[in-house]
Amino acid sequence: MRIGVGRKKIRMGDLLVAAGAITEEQLQEALSLQKEKGQKLGKTLLDSGIISKDLFVAVLTQQLGVDYIELKECKFDEEVLSLVPEDAVMKYNVMPLGYDEHNPNVLRVATSDPMDIMAIDDLSIITNCHIEAVLCMEDDLAQAIGKYYGNHQAMEAAEAYRKEREQTMLSEKEEEEFNADIENSPIVLLVKQILEGGVRQRASDIHIEPLETSVRVRYRIDGVLKQVMSYDYSLLSGICARLKIMGGMDISEKRKPQDGRISIMVDRKEFDIRVSMLPTVYGEKTVMRLTSKDGLTKPKSGLGFSDEELKVFDGILSNPHGIILVTGPTGSGKSTTLYTSLSELNTEEVNIITVEDPVEANIDGINQCQVNEKADMTFAAALRSILRQDPDIIMIGEIRDGETANIAVKAAITGHLVVSTLHTNSAASTVTRLIDMGIEPYTAGDALVGVIAQRLVRRLCACKQPRYAEEHERILLGVPDEDDVVVYEPVGCPICNETGYTGRIGVYEMMPITRSLQEVIARNAPANEIERQALSEGMLTLKLSCSKHVLNGITSISEMRKIVYEAGDEY
Repeated sequence: MRIGVGRKKIRMGDLLVAAGAITEEQLQEALSLQKEKGQKLGKTLLDSGIISKDLFVAVLTQQLGVDYIELKECKFDEEVLSLVPEDAVMKYNVMPLGYDEHNPNVLRVATSDPMDIMAIDDLSIITNCHIEAVLCMEDDLAQAIGKYYGNHQAMEAAEAYRKEREQTMLSEKEEEEFNADIENSPIVLLVKQILEGGVRQRASDIHIEPLETSVRVRYRIDGVLKQVMSYDYSLLSGICARLKIMGGMDISEKRKPQDGRISIMVDRKEFDIRVSMLPTVYGEKTVMRLTSKDGLTKPKSGLGFSDEELKVFDGILSNPHGIILVTGPTGSGKSTTLYTSLSELNTEEVNIITVEDPVEANIDGINQCQVNEKADMTFAAALRSILRQDPDIIMIGEIRDGETANIAVKAAITGHLVVSTLHTNSAASTVTRLIDMGIEPYTAGDALVGVIAQRLVRRLCACKQPRYAEEHERILLGVPDEDDVVVYEPVGCPICNETGYTGRIGVYEMMPITRSLQEVIARNAPANEIERQALSEGMLTLKLSCSKHVLNGITSISEMRKIVYEAGDEY
């Protein structure tokens, strides 16, 4: 259907009610929610679960006679993107899809609201073509616009900033004041595009690095760094100044490392950004860690546990007192597991207090304290005070030293449940690390109730391809005698940005501390003996857990190899 000039505006809510997809009461409920959240009605209906995506698409395509498109599966080239001017794309929230193959006077555009007659009329005048609206999801549209037009906008802002600097030729002090005058500087748009681009491309970290003649911007997506932009070196001072203003840092200090925090809204979702600035030989390097306000508190089902692992996890959490440790290197998802554990335990009957460095996500009903070394608020000092606050459950962001370990063990033995993290390679080596910190072996065995070692591996995208495993791969997977073992390889498509992977999944090694394990720990046995005992009781190592994911087609052999080498296993 071509929605042309002069057509009467149809309201989406009325159309869905008339088709019997929703009731009038559900429409009123969605309208009040829409007003509250300030978003489009379609998104409100889908987000609140009033209507399913399939039914929503089926009704609109049938009633309006429009096609539906999955924008995630589309790849756009420069020629198609130039069919609609960028300012019109931003203003009317549309994406050009190309000319109709049967009629070159008809331009197809993707929109989340095919009933917006005014936008379609204006686009028809701007492009001098008949416009054919194609329905797509609002989130997919925002992501596509951010991905394909964001870089272009950022480059334009960068060029405008460079020209301004050339024209004004400011001294260093004047330049700082010029950068601080945030309302007038195009650098504001540039930094905004860098941050929003990171969010929309699912980055966990954004690196802004000064090189000899340029500034490189890289995003860490699914654990892998990828260069997305490169700017003229002259932009570095402006970018750093803007980020310092946003993060509440000292704009004039360039010789010392600085830390700050930024809160931003992207696509009506709040994100918390931890900023770290470090002076290097070519200037200040900035690394930003992105976390969504609700990203760290996932339901248990979202962590990637198997049914058996879920039973073990629930068993460990059901202990009324003792220490639960989550271990793994930086970026292995420990914080997410900890916050999920706390959310599970968070009821009206218990008093939960945390001490973190820094507080990564705010959870309703939990008392969270932040470490502050300058004010002598260390982990150990905070813990001593917390024990006088009548806690039932204590979370320690990280056990870093013997003093913190000692207080945590005493708290566990005196009837508190303590959850914390350690940087170790495996569940068994966590026990020996505690003993190395000065905890007596019999005390460690008594206090510990469970250890969870974890890693993250990238999930294969739907474009994956099957193949038979080779002999050395079957040995690695632990199935050497089976002939036809199918494994999957990454391929690459528009959905996964040609990487072959989308998102990550947890790999776990769970070790509940049983009576027999307590005895092994109490006699100060080495890590390999502790692991042998745990394996005899049914524990799966990281290698065995990951091989299950490979055999189930969730991840690839190359991702598994990273785990095997990290965890110190041999094959």
